[in-house]
Amino acid sequence: MATKGLTRSKTDRWIAGVCGGIARRFDVNSTMVRITYVLFSMLSAAFPGVLVYVLLWILIPEED
Repeated sequence: MATKGLTRSKTDRWIAGVCGGIARRFDVNSTMVRITYVLFSMLSAAFPGVLVYVLLWILIPEED
């Protein structure tokens, strides 16, 4: 059985589907992934969190 790869979600998205795709890949609630991401961003002075999101947006392919 093949493992499901990491892809950006087309349906569970607010901006680019990065958090929705991560949540689906690891079988967790997408709201929890988003909250964790926002907390990480706020604790790291926001800019690094935004930069990581943009990089993931570019690097993670969108689902078929």
